[in-house]
Amino acid sequence: MSAFVEIQHDLFGPSAPRAVATPAARRTDPETSHKAAEEHTRSGARAHQQQQVTAAVRALPGRTSFELAMATGIDRYVVARRLPECVTAGTVRKGETKTCGITGKTALSWWPA
Repeated sequence: MSAFVEIQHDLFGPSAPRAVATPAARRTDPETSHKAAEEHTRSGARAHQQQQVTAAVRALPGRTSFELAMATGIDRYVVARRLPECVTAGTVRKGETKTCGITGKTALSWWPA
């Protein structure tokens, strides 16, 4: 049996997140990072990851980003990068801080918006 939580997309649930226009690369990043970020956004991969992360938060509310990553199998850096974008999109919200069950460190919890 897999340790991962399968994230199912509900066809009748809330609509998909709106497009997020936040930069995917910092102003100080090299040009190669900006080109990679543009391609990641243009290809739809960024939006797909946002949908995956939103679905994870809906399925597992109140978890830290690391807990979400470990429970779903989504790369922890993808989860951590997409959560703030999902806040901007209005699909998730920051919760209280808690002790992460994986790292033992204090971290934010994440909840459906």
